[in-house]
Amino acid sequence: EGIIARFRTMAIHRGSVLVGHVIGSVLQSIASVVLVGAVAVAIGFRSTNATALEWLAAFGLLVLFAVALTWIAVGMGLISPNAEAASNNALPLILLPLLSSAFVPVDGMPGWFQPIAEYQPFTPAIETLRGLLLGTEIGHNGWLALAWCVGLAVLGYFWSAAKFNSDPK
Repeated sequence: EGIIARFRTMAIHRGSVLVGHVIGSVLQSIASVVLVGAVAVAIGFRSTNATALEWLAAFGLLVLFAVALTWIAVGMGLISPNAEAASNNALPLILLPLLSSAFVPVDGMPGWFQPIAEYQPFTPAIETLRGLLLGTEIGHNGWLALAWCVGLAVLGYFWSAAKFNSDPK
């Protein structure tokens, strides 16, 4: 809290504190994705039919997804009363990949659960990544994944900026 109070008194753009935090978090996420990707290749993952452009598109989607989720997490952190609550507020986001098509195809899920898995941000992103790297059908999932990423990033940015600028601390 002390460093943020100091930043607020300095002649810097107020949004630079948030943007700097998001850039740092996204760079950390990119490093994690590269590490996990290297381990996957080391233990045998091969994408035999993906072109360099498809690999680049997959990486770009992962970066865009990290930006979107980071902005949402910043908003959740700003509404939290303390650090402990901030670390726990984002826990529901951890469950979303488990409720998507990451492990089980949506068609193989119970009928009542299929809309939950289908209409959330992780399913189109996962299906798009599968299509880019494994050659499966992407269909409309690519556009849906981009729309989710942009929508969540914009929502998270405006939510975070409004909360940060209205906070008198």
